[in-house]
Amino acid sequence: MKKFRAGLAILCAATFVGSTVASTSANKPDYHLFNQRLAHDQQIIHVLDRLTFGPRPGDAAQVKKLGIKKWIDLQLHPDRIPENPALAKRLEPLDSLRIDQAEAVAKYPTPQMIRAVALGLQQPPEDPVARAAVERLVRRYKFRKDLPESEAARPVRPLEELFTVEQIKTLRNGKPEERRAALESIPEEQMDDAIIAMPQGLRQQLMAVADPVMRRRLVVANAPQQAVAYDLNEAKLYRAVYSNRQLQEELVDFWYNHFNVFLDKGAERILVPTYERESIRPHVLGKFRDLLEATAISPAMLFYLDNWQSVAPEAPRPNQKGKQRPTRGLNENYARELMELHTLGVDGGYTQKDIIEVARCFTGWTIRQPNQGGGFYFNDRVHDKGEKVVLGVTIPAGGGQEDGEKVLDILAAHPSTARFISRKLAQRFVADDPPPALLDHMAKTFTETQGDIRAVLETMLDSKEFLSAGAFRAKMKTPFEMIVSAVRATGAEVDYATPLANQIAQLGEPLYRKLEPTGYPSANAEWTNSASLLGRMNFALQLAQNRVPGVKVDTAQFGDKLAAKPAGKHEPKVATPATVAQGLLFSPPSPQTLDAIQKALALQAGKKGGPTPAMVAGLVIGSPEFQRR
Repeated sequence: MKKFRAGLAILCAATFVGSTVASTSANKPDYHLFNQRLAHDQQIIHVLDRLTFGPRPGDAAQVKKLGIKKWIDLQLHPDRIPENPALAKRLEPLDSLRIDQAEAVAKYPTPQMIRAVALGLQQPPEDPVARAAVERLVRRYKFRKDLPESEAARPVRPLEELFTVEQIKTLRNGKPEERRAALESIPEEQMDDAIIAMPQGLRQQLMAVADPVMRRRLVVANAPQQAVAYDLNEAKLYRAVYSNRQLQEELVDFWYNHFNVFLDKGAERILVPTYERESIRPHVLGKFRDLLEATAISPAMLFYLDNWQSVAPEAPRPNQKGKQRPTRGLNENYARELMELHTLGVDGGYTQKDIIEVARCFTGWTIRQPNQGGGFYFNDRVHDKGEKVVLGVTIPAGGGQEDGEKVLDILAAHPSTARFISRKLAQRFVADDPPPALLDHMAKTFTETQGDIRAVLETMLDSKEFLSAGAFRAKMKTPFEMIVSAVRATGAEVDYATPLANQIAQLGEPLYRKLEPTGYPSANAEWTNSASLLGRMNFALQLAQNRVPGVKVDTAQFGDKLAAKPAGKHEPKVATPATVAQGLLFSPPSPQTLDAIQKALALQAGKKGGPTPAMVAGLVIGSPEFQRR
């Protein structure tokens, strides 16, 4: 069966690649198509494709009943939309999303810290919460100095002391339901000792069968600091799949990429949850100037682009004994990306001299002990107090933190910023090459409302261009969008999102891990290649046939039997490729898609089992029509 799935995926990818690549590689957009209004049913599908992570069963009927304009208005005001209780339930165990940076350091200490304390090489942390966390782990481990760090820890109570031989055998080799029952039978007072006693490989094996609370305890036992990345990935996927406030989640993803920071750079592993929660999420529909400052003072941004180390060239800094040592100097990284990526755009009219002047304005914007989760503060002692000239505007000498704030004022109000932000939003929600007239209208709204993001989006969503033939299915889904839309379209239940995050990473978009400050792009050309499409097809076939760990698809919805023509009155569970495709695309499939599916199904004709409705569902999810939004 594995060989068949691989061969089927290769054939389908080869069949679909031509049409997908051809439809994403046009040199020049046909702006006339943006004057052609979509039919009403197409408008509904288009709105759901663009303003959500993909329609779910029943969503189109809901939009039709409510009306497109009213539905859009609700999405633009997410506080008016009751949130899905299923989302809150899944987010509850992910506690690093709710605590501050310092507490995260305390609750998730590094293995090196635990070992050093246990061996008497380091004092326990002064913070009482951190001390308690470290001492709890020290009590449950034995440490040896003569072993490598990776092997130095041994549980105080070995596995054989806590479980019978039969229980251990079940945990390692039992059926999923047997292993789940064995985990649930562990008394609460023995839970920590039991988890610590398990070898790391066994903990990993049990992830898929553990309940969410137990699973997270297994993650923490394997590597405490990895719990933060685990929580981020799980939460991002749960919110994209389950949230009723879909446009808000789309915008959190958009603005995080716009103001990207890289999770795996040192202290970022602790700083990112607070960054997304406090700097991005509250401002996605607010004033751009507020969003800009929230990111500028964020420890995550200051650390990622090195501004926390930027000081006036003449400013010395004392070492631990109070003596002076050489300065770190001016760092231009944040100043450059602030103008090129965050505001004006690469052609926004700034010069290298402006970069230097902006960098001078932001000297002293720093962090207290980033690796300990310290927050932002302004260090006046290392600030450049000389006069600066930014984009022709003079900032007088003698200033302090307000120098940087004046720069943010200048950039947020600049015409190039209005144009650049409008273009990026239109590229995400309309087309890779949005019509200039639309950008003019959006930029005008941006300027007139002092950067009101909601107002700019209203202008875009109310435009003829948004609901036009030129925008319809003009965008290629990113790996994140593709995976989430497939889960939503099938109505699947997600109990464990990490396997989905791993699949997204394999397709080229590891969550929170874009190294460059550009963030992940939304342009079609970035995501269209044969290797990527083959990977998408493989995932689609696995999902539709219920072979993705942690995700449960009700395959009965596709039908029990496949036929060439629609079922009669007494055969409600007989499906055709066309009915399966329509159920997942929420509109009639194209002749090209049906033809490609028929060719792929011919491979399985006459073989044991034969083609199935679930197999068709996988082919539909892997098709160009589903890959586009």
